[in-house]
Amino acid sequence: VQLQACGGGLVQAGGSLRLSCAVSGSIFDINNGAWYRQGPGKQRELVASIIRGGNFNYADSVKGRFTISRDNAKNTVYLQMSSLKPEDTALYYCAADQEFHRLMVLAPEYWGQGTLVTVSS
Repeated sequence: VQLQACGGGLVQAGGSLRLSCAVSGSIFDINNGAWYRQGPGKQRELVASIIRGGNFNYADSVKGRFTISRDNAKNTVYLQMSSLKPEDTALYYCAADQEFHRLMVLAPEYWGQGTLVTVSS
């Protein structure tokens, strides 16, 4: 299984970006996806997760601003980010796993490479 993340970039505070994570390979057993981020000098944190059935979870810091979604036909998970703040600056990673609990403990089986989001003030 391979995950390819893209969509990062430089944006002004208040702006928006959409990250995409394309999943390829033997994906028949991949039910759950997530986005994580690691800011400068910070630990990696779970930003948002989505279960195949459609349930979502968000970090408190992004609730109401970020939306995670998936397109099963395209095997892609998205993270729509709005009202971006400088503190959202981080390397964003997508991940996937058959077991949801592994996403929640930051131990998914499959990781994508990071895509850098920089929010200027």
